[in-house]
Amino acid sequence: QVQLVESGGGLVQAGGSLRLSCLASGRPLSWFPMGWFRQAPGKEREFVGGIGRSDGTTYYGDSVTGRFTISRDNAKNTVYLQMNSLKPEDTAVYYCAAGPIFGAPAQKRSGYNYWGQGTQVTVSS
Repeated sequence: QVQLVESGGGLVQAGGSLRLSCLASGRPLSWFPMGWFRQAPGKEREFVGGIGRSDGTTYYGDSVTGRFTISRDNAKNTVYLQMNSLKPEDTAVYYCAAGPIFGAPAQKRSGYNYWGQGTQVTVSS
């Protein structure tokens, strides 16, 4: 089992940037493919992006491609989500997720087994 804790959320103006962090504990982060999701009020949880265990392969949702970047530092057991050119429609609770041990990153919620508690990101216009 792995525990995930997100941090770095907050309030930012449109066009600004934020970097979210996800600290893993309980198991080596390198065992897990990782993903970021977000959920706005009244909407389904949406795939933001995913990253492979060690080769750095990344995948992004259409709405964030070119603006958001996922990275990981396995030595620090931390995954990052760099968010640039933020828009009001990016406002949501952002969740970090870990997939199956030694698996590949998925683009669906069902592909992840462990979730953090979420961190709020609010983008003002």
